Amino acid sequence: CQLIGPSGPLGQGVRCMSVMQSGTQMVKLKNGSKGLVRLFYLDEHRSCIRWRPSRKSEKAKITIDSLYKVTEGRQSDIFHRHAEGNFDPSCCFTIYHGNHMESLDLVTSNAEEARTWVTGLRYLMAGISDEDSLWMKQTFEEADKNGDGLLNIEEIYQLLHKLNVNLPRRKVKQMFQEADTDDQQGTLTFEEFSVFYKMMSLRRDLYLLLMCFSEKKDHLTAEELGNFLRVEQKMSNVTPEHCVDIINKFEVAEENKQNGVLGIEGFTSYMRSPVCDVFNPQHNDVNQDMDQPLCNYFIASSHNTYLTGDQLLSHSKTDMYAWVLQAGCRCVEVDCWDGPDGEPMVQHGYTLTSKITFKSVIETINKYAFVNNEFPVILSIENHCSIQQQKKIAQHLKEIFGDKLDVGEALNKDPKQLPSPNSLKGKILIKGKRLPPYLSADAEEGEVSDDDSADEIEDDFKLKNSMHQVESHIRKKLDSLMKESQIGDKEDTDSFSIRALLRATHEGLQRNLRKVKFLEYGCFFLEENKKAFFIKICCKSTLQARLFQEHASNPSFLAPSLSGSPYNVLSFSETRAQHLVHQRSERFLTFNQRQLSRIYPSAYRIDSSNFNPQTYWNVGCQLVALNYQTDGRMMQLNRAKFMANGASGYVLKPGPMCKGSFNPLNDDPLPANPKKQLVIKIISGQQLPKPPDSMLGDRGEIIDPFVEVEIIGLPVDCCKEQTRVVDDNGFNPVWEETVSFTLHMPEVALVRFLVWDHDPIGRDFVGQRTVAFSSLMPGYRHVYLEGMTEASIFVHITVHDIYGKFCFVNYYVLVSSVLGFKAGFVSSCKKC
Repeated sequence: CQLIGPSGPLGQGVRCMSVMQSGTQMVKLKNGSKGLVRLFYLDEHRSCIRWRPSRKSEKAKITIDSLYKVTEGRQSDIFHRHAEGNFDPSCCFTIYHGNHMESLDLVTSNAEEARTWVTGLRYLMAGISDEDSLWMKQTFEEADKNGDGLLNIEEIYQLLHKLNVNLPRRKVKQMFQEADTDDQQGTLTFEEFSVFYKMMSLRRDLYLLLMCFSEKKDHLTAEELGNFLRVEQKMSNVTPEHCVDIINKFEVAEENKQNGVLGIEGFTSYMRSPVCDVFNPQHNDVNQDMDQPLCNYFIASSHNTYLTGDQLLSHSKTDMYAWVLQAGCRCVEVDCWDGPDGEPMVQHGYTLTSKITFKSVIETINKYAFVNNEFPVILSIENHCSIQQQKKIAQHLKEIFGDKLDVGEALNKDPKQLPSPNSLKGKILIKGKRLPPYLSADAEEGEVSDDDSADEIEDDFKLKNSMHQVESHIRKKLDSLMKESQIGDKEDTDSFSIRALLRATHEGLQRNLRKVKFLEYGCFFLEENKKAFFIKICCKSTLQARLFQEHASNPSFLAPSLSGSPYNVLSFSETRAQHLVHQRSERFLTFNQRQLSRIYPSAYRIDSSNFNPQTYWNVGCQLVALNYQTDGRMMQLNRAKFMANGASGYVLKPGPMCKGSFNPLNDDPLPANPKKQLVIKIISGQQLPKPPDSMLGDRGEIIDPFVEVEIIGLPVDCCKEQTRVVDDNGFNPVWEETVSFTLHMPEVALVRFLVWDHDPIGRDFVGQRTVAFSSLMPGYRHVYLEGMTEASIFVHITVHDIYGKFCFVNYYVLVSSVLGFKAGFVSSCKKC
């Protein structure tokens, strides 16, 4: 049978392991216990199973090497003792591990989850968990056009073209003959193909690097390996034992293992492992101080979380909340409107998007809020309900969230400042409107001003002036829907569908046209009792006084059960926030040192596109809300930002943003602080694919790649540099070029690596990887392109301090030359 393909067993195993790495909530059965709900997941190296929470912390794991067998159903002794549990056998399985055959007995919520784990674990135990092996098998099977389990020379030529390899046919034929060692001459088995591939992919750059540190031998001793790790990789505490462990783990030749040396294959395997990735592996976990006030953190935030697509016609789904929360988002939006049978609904107001019940949204949030991390989740409630249904909202919040709403303990620690993420672990914080303080205690309702409502129409949004944009968007949607439903051309869309949709949208917008005030009066609240009100900000600054000025807005009414505390968190439309950034950036930054601000996309973004979040991070805005359903450059920046702290949804702002004053728009915003010089040597590329939107696909020409490195940070730091183009080589292009950048505030900077295919009339995007500057690892590193298994670029990274106008890079090169030191891949700074 086929190993590869949507239903092939190897493809199935790959999918299973991907799901396992995402994590699954399961019940762990124990003797004398009713069972514990834990999140089980396969670690990033696919070397062990972990679970959390656990008092064992890092010791809470079972290594794949220790697994003995996996059984399905309720077969173990512990399952028999839990007979009263009446578990569905299809949801049960047992993992036997260790020298004493200990059992881990697990129950999933459905049969599919159990089957996924059983299948994935069996593949891991069979020893085909290594991504290289999986990729090699997949590549071989796809190249084997006739399915006979052998590759002839023509199939090899076709495969090399697909892999972007442009080698002389004479050279390919020579390697083919060297690898073809069995009796069946003229074809390669999988094992022979593996030999052929290793010969073809010998990395000249890594071989020269090994020779440099091994005194021109073809291997590294443990001592030489330690020297490489200390000098180039900037690793501290490198012990002989650690070097021996690397050799034992990565060396493939038994003779080299016995001699305690690392050959070129082992060295290549080590350099391509996650240990030598450009991203700091310690940043896969929370690594920042989490005990500072909430206003000192950037917080991952979603806009119109319930939508699966555009702002006019897409579906609303509770699944979106489950997805974004597990992806690390910590602030989600819930737009509430009156629904049938007294049940509030969540939808995008005055549009044709679908509706879901408020209760189902809250139940989903309650289930998934703390699956991957325990830091607090903020609900931005946009309330458009009648008083009666507002009371229903309050009832659902209290009944479903329960103790998660009680933050009394966090408030009592220091009432003069906001609580910290650590003090609010496992808590749900709710942002909503507030009633005026003068309202009597027994009032049924009170008048409040509208905040950023569900349609978020800003600045007298004039439908007539934007009708062509709305119409164009709806027309495209309808064309797509017509094709999908095979309506054909009989329907007169101009006279019926388009106009009907426009009329419905127009009427809804007209009902809601109004001047929206400068900002939202929001607050965090959690219950009616005072101990739950935790935001306390003294509004004394001139900026805050101006920000609190009322602009013309229509009043709405709020039930006391949904009213928050008298302390504010402010929301700004993208347009208003942009004005503040450019006109009052220094004051805006100071304002964000004491208060939380939320930035949401413009109403004109009907296609759910996103703005550049860096603009607002630069002035310290905490809740920069993006449309998570729209992937692309802006969401890539967002992911990179929050990966720096274990994808926990909270990233600590730089010290100068939390205290003091500076203008982030200045050419030298922090003159007293040392700058950083980032020097990146772009050495080579590996297995770069054709552009995803290539017109001819695999049959197209071999790509002509080049690399662009871009800095996204303070305006003065934003810059990009690129390498030359390498013609006809996507498999192993070599650039050997240096780019350098000066960073005034590296703590907020993102470094973006992009690979392009040069074209006579432009360039085509191949792939990218974006990493926070603070997460970059020094030395020789592989930058794997996001979403791709094998494609990478090989770089060398150094970072130097710059005091005043003195550039340490030039000094380093000069001293290296004079004293005869090896300068490595560092060259003179282009900007000095």
